[in-house]
Formats: sequence, C-alpha cells, structure tokens
Amino acid sequence: MIVVFIGILGLCIGSFVCATVWRLHEQSQLSGKKKLSAADKSYQKELSIRTGRSMCSHCKHPLAARDLIPLFSWLYLRGKCRYCHQPIGWLEPLAEAATALLFVASYVFWPMPWSGQGIFDFIVWLVLLAGFVALSIYDFKWFLLPDKIVLPLTVITAAKVLIDATVFHGGVSGLMGSVWGALVIGGMFYGLFAFSNGRWIGGGDVKIAIMLGLLAASPLKALFVIFFSSVLGMLVSLPLMLRGKASRSSHIPFGPFLLLATVLVVLFGDTIVHAYEVLFVIN
Repeated sequence: MIVVFIGILGLCIGSFVCATVWRLHEQSQLSGKKKLSAADKSYQKELSIRTGRSMCSHCKHPLAARDLIPLFSWLYLRGKCRYCHQPIGWLEPLAEAATALLFVASYVFWPMPWSGQGIFDFIVWLVLLAGFVALSIYDFKWFLLPDKIVLPLTVITAAKVLIDATVFHGGVSGLMGSVWGALVIGGMFYGLFAFSNGRWIGGGDVKIAIMLGLLAASPLKALFVIFFSSVLGMLVSLPLMLRGKASRSSHIPFGPFLLLATVLVVLFGDTIVHAYEVLFVIN
C-alpha cells in the first residue's frame, strides 16, 4: 500500500511539475518582451502557478478535472486536447510516469534507515526529484536549465547538508564530504566550460554541478556521477549518430543525464563504491 501511495503521489507531482515548467517558460517569454500589451498582462495573470487555472498549451482553453488525471487522461484522449484536438506531446506523460517510477524506486532502494535522518532525507529527496524532473523537461524542450529551478534546489540541498551535519550529528566529516563533492564536479565542469568557451557543456550544467556534488557527498561518488552521466549520454547519442539523426555538432541536452546519474549514485552509491574498492583498491 505504501508503494501504491508513493506511486500515485509521484504521478500527481509529475503532473504538477509539467504544468509548472510550461508556465515558467511562458512567463520567461513574456518577461523578454520590452512592452506588454493588455492581452499579455491578462495572460500573465493566468500563468500564475498559485492562482492560474490549468489550460491547454495550444488553444489556452481551461481544462476540466477529467482532463487532469495524471497519465490516464492523456491515454484516454489519445494524446490530443479535448477542445482543439492538437497533440499534447509524449514528453509530459512520460515525465509523469518517470516521476512515479523514481518515487517508488527511491522508496524501495532507499539506502538509509527509516528513522530520524533517513526519513528527513527521504522527504527532501522527493522534493529534489520533482525538481530534477522539471529541469530535465526544460532541458529537453528548450536546452536550458533555468535559475528559477536550479537555485532553489541548490539552497534546499545545502540546507539538507547543514541539517544532516548539525541536527543529525553528521559532523564535520560529512559536511566536508559534500563540500569536496561539489568542488570536484563544479571545478571540473567549470574548467570544461571555460576551456571550450561553452561549446562542450552549457552554463546551466556548471550551475547544477554544485548541487549534484553536495548530494554525492564524497569526491569519489562525485566522480561516479560524472562517469555515469557520460556513459548515459554516450548510450543515447551514439545510436542517434549511427542512424544519421545527430552529428558531432548536434546539441544534445546533458542535464538529464547528469540528474539521472545523481539518482543512481544517491540510491546505490555505497554499493558502487564498495564494489569499486573490492575490484580495484583491495586487489
């Protein structure tokens, strides 16, 4: 029952994340205009995350409750708006399902005890996962990791690290592990960004590196984040290049691979490090 509840919660959070990402992008488009018309100002109010009603991204028709059931509404409507019949797209329902799967997997494979710090970190982790999904959607659709999402997630992560070190007596060693993790990923990514003048990785990747390094919580795990994200990116880009759908100069968003690699390291990092030590260090 707990797994079912967490899965349903993940679907609902995923649906909210998809709507929020679209609203943030529309708001950014309006803010880029030098002068807003009366229609723009009215539309801006409708885009409010707190008070605005859900609407179709194409015809802007308000959506009824039956249109907002996560994943199932999309399946029932066959991926089209009920009112204008324009395609809704596959990324949104995929993101809803992915959020549910990530929530369930996090519960099943959570590496910490279910008491005190473990429960606190799990709740914070679910919040961060929602942010990860939001960043992935944004990066896939618009090749951007916006500060409006990255900065709050970084603040939440930093607060979690400090609380773990003080309230839950993680001590200086735990705090320094996270700091070194952030320095490893952040320093490496900044070096790549500066050396390539932004051609190899984007500025957004550098910004989220600090957050991901803090979550990795050690320099070795931070290196595993870089390694796994590179492998995941290669597994996706190579088939596209072989089929002629991408070239060496194609722009492929790297943020989602970084975020997925961080999920793997957070959930299975201790097991991975132990296997690494047995294979390479002890022998």
